[in-house]
Amino acid sequence: MEQEKSAQENTAAETNQGDQNETMPSLEEMLQAAERKAQEHYDAWMYAKAEGENIRRRATEDISKAQKFAVERFSNEMLAVKDSLEAGLAVETATVESFKSGMELTLKQLSNVFEKFNITEINPVGEKLDPHKHQAIGMVESELPANTVASVMQKGYALNDRVLRPALVMVSKG
Repeated sequence: MEQEKSAQENTAAETNQGDQNETMPSLEEMLQAAERKAQEHYDAWMYAKAEGENIRRRATEDISKAQKFAVERFSNEMLAVKDSLEAGLAVETATVESFKSGMELTLKQLSNVFEKFNITEINPVGEKLDPHKHQAIGMVESELPANTVASVMQKGYALNDRVLRPALVMVSKG
């Protein structure tokens, strides 16, 4: 009986070894699987790299187009103002009153364009001098406190709270 038990154990051990040999892939199979996986990763990396380059190129083109055409809407609005000025100049029998009326309408049209694009006037009479918004060109005797804007020689303008042109002002001596 002991011999039978020993024979059965040997047979079982051989069977287990055979199963392990069958389930354990060979080195060549493992190498091929690793090469396939490496190729998949390389392909995915190349795709991601190409996609990144395409995104960067498209973004550069979009920025270029945005810079070129940033003022397109503003320009279209300004064309109507130019047309009004040309129409006013084309009138042959203009009176001073009609000319003035046309200029007022054109100025109103221009003011509407400025409002639409958030361009605001800087007209600081009576305000304290602000060197970021005002450019003092002289000092005058005035009843106003020192460094207060007494008069505006030329209005300034700001676009979205960023100064396009500072107001040229005369400041009181105090």
